[in-house]
Amino acid sequence: MTEFTGQTALITGASRGIGRAIALALAREGANVIVHYRHSDQEAETLAAELRGRAVQADLSSSNGVHRLLDSLKSAKFDILVNNAGIWKPTPLGATEEDDVRLLLEVNLHAVFSLTNSLLPQLNRGARIVNISSVAGRVGIAGGRSLYGATKAAIDSLTKSWALELAPRDIRVNAVAPGYVESDMTAKYFDDPAVLERAIQRSPFHRIGNVDEVADAVVFLCSQQSRWITGQSLNVSGGFVI
Repeated sequence: MTEFTGQTALITGASRGIGRAIALALAREGANVIVHYRHSDQEAETLAAELRGRAVQADLSSSNGVHRLLDSLKSAKFDILVNNAGIWKPTPLGATEEDDVRLLLEVNLHAVFSLTNSLLPQLNRGARIVNISSVAGRVGIAGGRSLYGATKAAIDSLTKSWALELAPRDIRVNAVAPGYVESDMTAKYFDDPAVLERAIQRSPFHRIGNVDEVADAVVFLCSQQSRWITGQSLNVSGGFVI
């Protein structure tokens, strides 16, 4: 018997990177996994088939996309919700288009709130919600990434308030805040050897993280081993931010 046998988990943005690693890790523990994706249909369908789960497509950058996802999940009940989908891009002051502002706010914040708000009746008593935050929400960020950091700080705030709000239903709400992680989302960023070396040198362990290390933290926060933990944002950065 594994930890999550008989339980259903929804992971947004699960076709690649951290989301994919979370889906695999929860499935290994017996969860029935629903893989949400935006564009990567082949990767999502392949993953869902591997996990004997289900893939659902929706573009969370618009309210219509959120409603589309909700429509496809009408009959489902959930024990685990992982709000992982997010966008990481620069928004330097004086050089950022309004469409980019809207995109980050829609995907990184509005979709997280709207999806969780609408799925609440479908969350079983004792369900767990894990929001994927970032250490970028805890510190100032150079390189014009202030809006990304602000959206992740907002996710940490939602996590604390939701933990209090949902405690009467025995629903625990936590967040995982990765530091630099080698993933599909950061691949282009770390293509620059100087950027990669600078990140490595700033880490106490002289390396950047990997997606499995983030996924393991999510599994822990969904497990009975963390049953007395709620409202927390777990720093998973290898000491990059302390």
